[in-house]
Amino acid sequence: MIWNPSEGIELGFFTVRYYSLMFVIAFGLGWYIMKKIYDRENEPIEKLDTLFIWTVVATLLGARLGHVFFYQWDYFKDHLMEILLPFRFEPQFEFTGFQGLASHGAAVGIIITMYFYSKKIIKRPILWVLDRVVIPVSCGAIFVRIGNFFNSEIYGHTTSANNFFGVKFIREEEFWESHNLKYITGATNNNEGYNLIQHDPKFTEVLSQIPYRHPAQLYEAGLYIIVFLVLYFLYWKTKAAEKQGLIFGYFLILLWTVRFIVEYVKVSQGGIEESLKLFTTGQWLSIPFILVGVYYLFMAEKPIEDDINK
Repeated sequence: MIWNPSEGIELGFFTVRYYSLMFVIAFGLGWYIMKKIYDRENEPIEKLDTLFIWTVVATLLGARLGHVFFYQWDYFKDHLMEILLPFRFEPQFEFTGFQGLASHGAAVGIIITMYFYSKKIIKRPILWVLDRVVIPVSCGAIFVRIGNFFNSEIYGHTTSANNFFGVKFIREEEFWESHNLKYITGATNNNEGYNLIQHDPKFTEVLSQIPYRHPAQLYEAGLYIIVFLVLYFLYWKTKAAEKQGLIFGYFLILLWTVRFIVEYVKVSQGGIEESLKLFTTGQWLSIPFILVGVYYLFMAEKPIEDDINK
């Protein structure tokens, strides 16, 4: 499969990027799922609106800071203004958007935010909130990885052209770091250049040099569908929600185990793995979440009283 999607849906003067669209879908479905849960729990919609706003901010801010500190602190410590601004100032001013978002940072941001939400807004134990909010979070993770696929980022290691799942990412970063796209094609912009590489017979040799890779984003998204269905089933079809922390524990174990496994076929994202060689950065960061999940899996055998959070 040759993968060279457009950047988004053209609306004349504006382009709706697929990656941004996936986030909109993720948050929209998340709101719908939580509304069903709040209706079941007899919680007012006003508290859901607050939860939605806080979760959006926590996800984006946590994911951004997670990327900065876990993966690229060596760069951002000298470019502090670029942490929260979608611009690059060196070697020249350039609009970049927020190109780095880390799921581990998003998870930390959401957990911290849910603590304050449980205290100030819903007046329920934090584990009560976490047991429920992880259901839409696991659903949202599916669409974030699909967004990564559209962006041709966080792809996998090279594989054989005979691999049924192999994908040739025309826009992959690693190949073009050592090849000058505009020089090779004579294109005036990258999009034109990528399309020439794919369709113009003159560049068949260049196209053949771009390797086939594992679509790690789709592997992860597919496994997250299973995680979401398991959590959804536990909440709606069992009494798991009566044991505070149980669904949250399952979420931590399942989702971060998926992340740990898929890391084996992903291209390195950098970070602490450069000094800690045994695992990738994503795997090192997943281990604490999995261990906390195991803890809650056993602790949830004894229901926690409602007033423990007071």
